[in-house]
Amino acid sequence: MAFRLFSRRAEAAPVMEKKASAAGRVASIAAATGRVVWSARDTGTLTRGGFIGNLVGFRAVRLIAEAAAAVPLICQDETRRYDAHPVLELLRRPNPAQGRAELFEALFGQILLSGNGYLEAVGAGEGLPVELHVLRSDRMSVVPGPDGWPVAYEYALGGRKHRFDMTGSPDPVCHIRSFHPCDDHYGLSPLQAAAVAVDVHNSASAWSKALLDNAARPSGAIVYQGPDGQGNLSAEQYERLTVEMEMHHQGARNAGRPMLLEGGLDWKPMGFSPSDMEFHQTKQAAAREIAQAFGVPPMLIGIPGDATYANYAEANRALYRLTVLPLVTRVAASVAWFLSEHLGAEVGLRPDPDQIPALSEERDQQWRRIGAASFLSDAEKRAALGLPPLASEGG
Repeated sequence: MAFRLFSRRAEAAPVMEKKASAAGRVASIAAATGRVVWSARDTGTLTRGGFIGNLVGFRAVRLIAEAAAAVPLICQDETRRYDAHPVLELLRRPNPAQGRAELFEALFGQILLSGNGYLEAVGAGEGLPVELHVLRSDRMSVVPGPDGWPVAYEYALGGRKHRFDMTGSPDPVCHIRSFHPCDDHYGLSPLQAAAVAVDVHNSASAWSKALLDNAARPSGAIVYQGPDGQGNLSAEQYERLTVEMEMHHQGARNAGRPMLLEGGLDWKPMGFSPSDMEFHQTKQAAAREIAQAFGVPPMLIGIPGDATYANYAEANRALYRLTVLPLVTRVAASVAWFLSEHLGAEVGLRPDPDQIPALSEERDQQWRRIGAASFLSDAEKRAALGLPPLASEGG
């Protein structure tokens, strides 16, 4: 009996196993729709997406770079402020293709977009260089030495690389970088910190564009009710209805165009869901985050809903005090140290806030406050205002 059972099992056709998860298809769909896709974080991608392809990033960088490039610089040492100096003359016309404002605008722009700014000294011999040029940060790479300090910089262009040796003196390249807590050689740009907000803002803009292309996204639905109560269209009817909808009722030029429905077709109007309406608020929130990453008051780039600043003048003053002046001070100090090495004598460069119209009210208040201080001598008052001593006082 046991043998007969065994033989029957041996003669039976093999059962094919089918392994399938009942929820596998649903899980797959959920994973595909819920996956977050972020753009790359390299300098080129961030620049294209956050500056070239994003209005908020473009305006924030231009606003800071142009304002910083227009800030007057003071050249002075410990005892004297110079009205004419070789350093000022070099910065006035740094190269045949650029003036002072153009050079510094490019330098500030590179720092804001990549966190790094590179200034090349051309024709450097004994004394100041003949020309100064801003190098693109996405083409520059640091070559660290055994001790971790840069021994060279490599500039890649057109499949070729040019090496700047940093082991001698003076240095051929001035590297100005923003603070980065996790990198010893490259700076952290505001655009990197705002990369998530940039992706959200760009995605919201693309969604809005698709909404317009689709005639403001479904304003309603067409329901078919056949004569026998059936709700299915034939393949030919469905294709014809789809073509007519795409040709005559989609796109901005067909917005508001009346629709002619044949028998059995009924129009059901639909409104926007709450999630659809939240896209506009999400886009505004992302725009504010981008502006905050760059240190620009949202009011100055047309973002509504900002009640922090009482008026436009206060926002403009905050831009200079909190963003522009710190940036110019840091860059001017680095450029001054770089040029002092070429000159062979230390010279200082710093912004002159007294010549900034947005800060004129603060300047008047400071002058009145220090001028009314009877317990200060004239020399102490000049020192408090950042002015060098007079010639009669040994200056």
